[in-house]
Amino acid sequence: MDLNNPEYIKELQKPFSDRLRDKLYEAYKNARKNGKRKTHDEHRFEINQFENLAILQKDLENRTYVPSRSTAHIIYNPVIREIFAATFRDRIVHHLIFSTVYDWWDRRFIYDSYSCRIGKGTLFGVTRLDHHIRAVSQNYKKRAWVYKFDIKGYFMSLPRKELLKMALAGLDKQFKGHQNTEEYRLMRFLWQQIIMDDPVEGVKKKGKLSDWNKLPKSKSLFGQPAGKGIVIGNLTSQLLSNMYLDSLDKFIMYELGYKHYGRYVDDFYIVVDDSKVEQLKRDVRVIRNFLKRKGLTLHPKKCTLQDSKNGVDFLGAVVYHNHIVPGRRIKKNLQKACLDVKKGRKDGDSLVSYLGLCQHINSRKMLKEVFDYTDFDLDYWSSKLHYKNKK
Repeated sequence: MDLNNPEYIKELQKPFSDRLRDKLYEAYKNARKNGKRKTHDEHRFEINQFENLAILQKDLENRTYVPSRSTAHIIYNPVIREIFAATFRDRIVHHLIFSTVYDWWDRRFIYDSYSCRIGKGTLFGVTRLDHHIRAVSQNYKKRAWVYKFDIKGYFMSLPRKELLKMALAGLDKQFKGHQNTEEYRLMRFLWQQIIMDDPVEGVKKKGKLSDWNKLPKSKSLFGQPAGKGIVIGNLTSQLLSNMYLDSLDKFIMYELGYKHYGRYVDDFYIVVDDSKVEQLKRDVRVIRNFLKRKGLTLHPKKCTLQDSKNGVDFLGAVVYHNHIVPGRRIKKNLQKACLDVKKGRKDGDSLVSYLGLCQHINSRKMLKEVFDYTDFDLDYWSSKLHYKNKK
């Protein structure tokens, strides 16, 4: 939402109820497009979509909206994780918030923040790491070192009061001069409801309860201190996670002076040459203390310094000098996607996504291994999946 856009000023001349109705419908369409179309919850909402949207709009206008209770389950791909699934009604609200505040925040993020940003993502992050290695090594004429960092239990450690304070401060700046609008008041209400909602209160667990015994406490919302932790998968959570570490990005780049830096959620890296390696080692303690003040901890086993010529694993791919290849995670997930399609367990969305990613990296060898292992005939499935195989 660009408050300086003349079109928005013209939009304000409409009654708020009409504006909200239009925005809710757009949020509804985005939730359908980006969500799981086959869930029972979504189908039930769609049966009477206009009536349900009208009820949701009334709840928003009257400030009676409260988030519904989620369902939680454990997944094991690519690693064991806890998933909280929001209701479709709540996902519409998440898209409403996102469409209102995203542009303002996005313009303030650094270029090399990759997650949950339009036009960026995992492939962008991998290619940017390759770019930074090339720049530091002067096209591999010099040695380049990559220090990779990981934050332990990031989403589970986020302090909700601090997130709310940050979100509301952003609203005040975004809506400066327009704080008498209903949009501003509604967004303040919704941030309060979404951020301060306790996700484990009233949650329904699905699957085997014993699965939770296998999950490290740092990866579960259950048992976290009061006021700590947000749901990983929600659209608003992804935006909030970028907002919270924006100060880290700027601290590393502008105060510590490392310009060859990038971050995807809680995974980040710094690339330096031989002359700066010792300084970087000392600055790791500075970065650790900065995160400690924000209530976060670097993972003791997942922070490593390595020579880039040996290959750097990042976001599922491995960046070598002169080429990028799929990592073990991509290979494993692609195998599973092929088998799921063959056995009719899932549609081809996941498979098409991985095949699209593989077109941009050196994946010919890996693809042959996967197709041979799964006995997967790509030519046969291509027409069914609407995937154009680029040979």
